[in-house]
Amino acid sequence: MNESRFDIDQQARPPAQRVRGGREAGEVMARLLAGTRRELLSLDDPSGGLEQQISERLLARAASLVRTAVDRVPTVRQLASRRGLVNDTELGTFARKSGGHARVMSEIPFRMAVMDRTVAILPTDLDAFFNGLLIIRDPVVVRALVRAHRSWWKTSEDPAAHERADGPPAHLVPVLDCLLAGLTDDVASARLSLSPRTYSRRVNELLTLLQTNSRFRAGAEAIRRGWA
Repeated sequence: MNESRFDIDQQARPPAQRVRGGREAGEVMARLLAGTRRELLSLDDPSGGLEQQISERLLARAASLVRTAVDRVPTVRQLASRRGLVNDTELGTFARKSGGHARVMSEIPFRMAVMDRTVAILPTDLDAFFNGLLIIRDPVVVRALVRAHRSWWKTSEDPAAHERADGPPAHLVPVLDCLLAGLTDDVASARLSLSPRTYSRRVNELLTLLQTNSRFRAGAEAIRRGWA
């Protein structure tokens, strides 16, 4: 009795191309983003980069690439976690840019980006593109990722919903809380998973918003305004 078997084409094109290492991954991302013409879909949480000890220089480079895409590509939709909203200074501005949209969900299941619905990239560890990535061109897999993104987009929330009425931008709310609690910069930056330099920069941003150069006066002014 003959057993029916599936024939597997061993010469078929591999479903994904693996890219190893941060430098190579960064170059690939830059080329793919530069070649994107119509639509960019992403699922990302920039706050995770610091936890994985990825340098701020690389994170800034990645943010720059995305900003350039937002300015040029007609449709951009970025999904980030609520934690990413807190840690990503770009997200609030990004959400308001012409052609660019950002929404938040409780947690990012994995990171990905889809360009023009023809190519997708996934980090090999599902967490950070800088640790290596897969370039996927198989149309079935790309369509599946587009559908997944669409589904999560429908159930996600507008970042503006997380900003206090007449209060500071969402990414400065936890900074204000730490300031009012009297935490040192080292303790506060660790609590918020920020580098000390980034935390200090956000404190200065908050002081400018409150029109003072004194942290004590900033706390008093925030209370006077009803922000705390």
